[in-house]
Amino acid sequence: MNFNFTEEQAMIKDSVARFIADDYDFDQRTKNVAMEHGFNPSSWQTFAELGWLSIPFPSAFGGFGGSAVDIMVIMEEFGKGLVAEPYVATVLLFGGLLARSGDGEIQQELIASIIDGSLQGGFAYHERQSRFELSDVKTTAVADGDRYRLTGEKSVVFNGAAANKLIVSARTAGDQCDESGISLFLIDTEADGVSVTAYPMMDGQQAANISLNNVGDAQLIGELHQGFGLMQTVVNDAMLALCAEAQGIMQKLTETTVEYSKARKQFGTVIGNFQALQHRMVDMFIAGEQVRSLLFRAACSASVNSQYANKDLLALKVMVGRVGKLIGGEAIQLHGGMGITDELSVGHYVKRLMMINTTFGDADYNQRKFIKLSAALD
Repeated sequence: MNFNFTEEQAMIKDSVARFIADDYDFDQRTKNVAMEHGFNPSSWQTFAELGWLSIPFPSAFGGFGGSAVDIMVIMEEFGKGLVAEPYVATVLLFGGLLARSGDGEIQQELIASIIDGSLQGGFAYHERQSRFELSDVKTTAVADGDRYRLTGEKSVVFNGAAANKLIVSARTAGDQCDESGISLFLIDTEADGVSVTAYPMMDGQQAANISLNNVGDAQLIGELHQGFGLMQTVVNDAMLALCAEAQGIMQKLTETTVEYSKARKQFGTVIGNFQALQHRMVDMFIAGEQVRSLLFRAACSASVNSQYANKDLLALKVMVGRVGKLIGGEAIQLHGGMGITDELSVGHYVKRLMMINTTFGDADYNQRKFIKLSAALD
């Protein structure tokens, strides 16, 4: 099997890597996350100008028509640069739901605005009691003419404070945890009854809790009662992207730790000369390569719609959680006390790995899903 990138993918990779090297060092990233919404609007416009915001969208929407591998290439480089801009929230989640829900006028208009960088979006799916279950939805939607009214609360909405529009999961039929009976609705964050409480996450990026008090003029996205399947498909796309970001972070942590071991002196010599530490850094490298192999497998499976795509993705997410803990812990320990200071980038990379592990289910949760799915496929 050929694992070489195509010419277009190599160009995308080089473009992102060059931007991070020239305009997105750790000091600049620190300044960006300290801004109002946790990212730099100027950087976001640069993403638009370079065409990165168009990559996953079909050509019918004015996009590049990229595959899972194309997104993997971008996200891996984003991971190396610890990029805080809401690519996953706006482009992959919000934009992905729009693109997969149909080809109506509203989809054309909003996706065009995402691509040109003028629209920020978010996906409000998580609720306080739902933990990792997408189907656990208490928010309700009631018909009001040809639109709907929403009532409920959503928590940990990525990019919720900066979003101009949100897609919200709400129950239109069935019991609280039923997969059927969930519908998706588009709302404006400035609409009456919408209350946004923003806060920073441990990795510096921002999220928000959204309160919906009889919010009117909500537009149905996709089919009534059939939102769960659409949600799961788009969440899988985003999960793969986050795993690619994590792989980039792991590679960066390993490289940074090796470089540090060549400079830090103890007992009259650089610590990289100690065989015990060399073995630990080799373990970091090997573990990262295992993640890379699974990432390639999952991306290829997704690109060809393999029957094993979900199984490969769950295996990858489990491995990211396990290996992320290993590499992050080793990077901090081998850097000593400096590894946990805000002044050094290492701790910030590790915090981001921890956030990726818990997004869409941690390693333990996804391992249980993997076992269940494996039994069903066998």
